[in-house]
Amino acid sequence: MKTIIIGGVAGGMSAATRLRRLDETADITIYEAGPDVSFANCGLPYFIGGVIGKRESLLLQTPESLAARFNLDVRVNSRVTSINRAARTVTVHNSETNETYTDSYDSLILSPGAAPRKLTVPGWDRSVTLRNVPDADRIIAAVAGAPKYVVILGAGFIGVEVAENLRHRGHSVTIVQSGPTIIAPLDPEMIEPFHRHLEANGVTIVVNATVTEITEYAVRLSDGTSFTADVVISSVGVTPDHTLAVEAGLRIGTAGGIWVDDQQRTSDPNIFAVGDAAEKESALTGDDQMVWLANLANRHGRLVADVVAGLDVRARPSVTTGIIGAFGMAAAITGLSEKAALRAGITHWVMHVHPTSHAGYYPGAETMSLKVVFAPETGKILGAQAVGKDGVDKRIDVIATAIYGGLTVSDLMNLELAYAPQFGSAKDAINQAGYVGDNIMDGRTPTVQWHELEERRAAGAVLIDVRTADENHAGDIPGALLIPIDELRDRLDEISATDVIVHCKVGQRGHTATQILRSKGITASNLDGGYLTWRAGMDSIERAKSASLFTNN
Repeated sequence: MKTIIIGGVAGGMSAATRLRRLDETADITIYEAGPDVSFANCGLPYFIGGVIGKRESLLLQTPESLAARFNLDVRVNSRVTSINRAARTVTVHNSETNETYTDSYDSLILSPGAAPRKLTVPGWDRSVTLRNVPDADRIIAAVAGAPKYVVILGAGFIGVEVAENLRHRGHSVTIVQSGPTIIAPLDPEMIEPFHRHLEANGVTIVVNATVTEITEYAVRLSDGTSFTADVVISSVGVTPDHTLAVEAGLRIGTAGGIWVDDQQRTSDPNIFAVGDAAEKESALTGDDQMVWLANLANRHGRLVADVVAGLDVRARPSVTTGIIGAFGMAAAITGLSEKAALRAGITHWVMHVHPTSHAGYYPGAETMSLKVVFAPETGKILGAQAVGKDGVDKRIDVIATAIYGGLTVSDLMNLELAYAPQFGSAKDAINQAGYVGDNIMDGRTPTVQWHELEERRAAGAVLIDVRTADENHAGDIPGALLIPIDELRDRLDEISATDVIVHCKVGQRGHTATQILRSKGITASNLDGGYLTWRAGMDSIERAKSASLFTNN
């Protein structure tokens, strides 16, 4: 039996090496259009920044090493130009020898990845993209010498990572983002601190603007501004590289990628697809979606090898978990954001907490922001986001695991997690999220979201700030009545409203105040996440010049 794999890197090479481990007699050929069949594409921004000092560190395997260890026939600089499904053959063109030939298969695995989007604006050809090692070489050459003015189009994961690394090299960096926030999968109040952190480290960020022209020395934007640009890097997103599949008549799914079943089989039973070109099923909505993550590509490549070898295995729907770091701060997400839940029409509740990364009395504790989205009736966890300088990755990984295992938000308070003062708290951030979620589920502490506050106040609710006077003077929500928590019981006669919303810095004192007021027969709610969440949300709206972020996204 002969298997041909089109495309290497994560999905294709995982399929090839797994298939060899399962079947020593299998005939396996990999065609890779570029010069490198196995490289660390997630490491490319850090190679540009010099964090990864040696180019060869990115090259995980070579055709020679793969032939020696796995007996694989790897052919680089060899682009498959067409698929003949009836004859079960592919046509291949070798760019080095200019030779064109055909090869036959019993099973065909498509792993072509994604292609950078191109915009139809004047001067676009002057921009460079980052997809492979030669692209990284071109960017390094472009920024060599004296510090340059660099404009990056797009504030997704790659755009931000490249921005960080070019700042480390001393270049002036401007990011242009077409939407209202950077790192679009995260909700606005969650990504706002990360946005401010980038700016504090010298990155200029322009939101709600698109490029209209790239000239020899500048980039012109839709908002009328212009930025000097010695180098222009495009990071405006990618599209599934499914040209071969379309030309071969394979089914394209509703999300725009190659349609596959739960064994990664396309509409042709002899052809499979993995990686960025193939659609994934969402574990939260059931919808098809595009997920540009190396871990899924690896996993599905392995699964396809099992199927080709005759094993009965099925792909699990995707939770989708990602993280980005820059200048010592991280932002991570798993599952659905609040925006995504709204778009999908999924009824949900939300909670925010701002715990420390480890015990506050131990040196180095950093405040993080953690948000959990969950179902009102069942408490099923739908998603989470975290932003901070320490401990973000492990908290998101725990919640990603909880989603996979079907845990509820209340279950989080019962998780027994590793604790020592330098690693966590006796009440870990995850446990705290569980306590807050459980209080919301039980109706013990009704909450108001930051973007709901003004509507509630317009309807007659009174806002009470239960922080100290010093905290209030340092930053307040206009119109709030200041009654510090320790004075609340003695000043109840000052509260005549029938609908009260209380707030503190992060929500903890607000929870206590809510219980005091409710015990006295006063209808009270807690401003979820307190002043920190409200301030971040309002800053994001002011930055985007629009208050319709949640209703229009």
